Amino acid sequence: MASLDDLKKRIASVKSTQKITKAMKMVAAAKLRRAQENAEKGRPYSEKMNNIILNLSSRISDKENAPKLLAGTNEDKTHLCIVMTSDRGLCGGFNTNIIKKAKSYFQKISKEGKSLKIITVGSKGYDQLKRFYKDNIIKKISFKDSKTTNYLDAEKVGKMIIENFEKKEFDVCTIFYNQFKNVITQIPQGQQIIPLKTSEVEGNSSGDNYEFEPEEDEILTNLLPKNISTQIFKAMLENSASEQGSRMSAMDNATRNAGDMVEKLTIEYNRSRQASITKELIEIISGAESL
Repeated sequence: MASLDDLKKRIASVKSTQKITKAMKMVAAAKLRRAQENAEKGRPYSEKMNNIILNLSSRISDKENAPKLLAGTNEDKTHLCIVMTSDRGLCGGFNTNIIKKAKSYFQKISKEGKSLKIITVGSKGYDQLKRFYKDNIIKKISFKDSKTTNYLDAEKVGKMIIENFEKKEFDVCTIFYNQFKNVITQIPQGQQIIPLKTSEVEGNSSGDNYEFEPEEDEILTNLLPKNISTQIFKAMLENSASEQGSRMSAMDNATRNAGDMVEKLTIEYNRSRQASITKELIEIISGAESL
């Protein structure tokens, strides 16, 4: 049985932890509000970008001369996966859910006998994947020093993807991230960005019709690289909101658990203290009777 002094120290330690988790919950809640707004504002832009590309691609008469970023390499041998996680922990199952989704895709690729290349965006993704997929990871990227999610960071990742594609280092590119739904729910997503899946775009299409000038091929050549950066940026915004929501939920649970633990330790302390006092009284009474 723990001594009274040990129980006192444990109660003080748990209370100190409770203060930290409560503060982290409040910070996450403040950050979540802005991150959620940014994620919701970014969705219409990325969807409209996809709709415009759909309209352009449907009007191309010569499909063989379509931009490679749209049509692909006509092969399916090498897959590049961009796994987007956070640079910080203490956010519940946020990172684990993304990694689980990505690993399921990796196993599918391996069973089909295809080559796999991985780029991790976020240190936590690299930490979880390096044990089994270290040889497949070609680049690890971290934006820990960036205070906010910005388009310039997404553009750096987008340019890196395009450079590797132009060097013919992969045939298919897929990004993995968490889509923010609410504070409790974040949905892991796998989105193919090269070649662009026309079926996915059609699902988001509102049937808008446009007249374009200059030719569709020329517009797509300039628009497709920007679309890749846009989809990366959208994924980063969704991840940012999901991370803060998951952290807020995790810290709320931790604060409650710390409160429950303090109550249990306090009861145990009071019982031990009462037992100690009773024992001392018995010793005093026994000593007095023996005189």
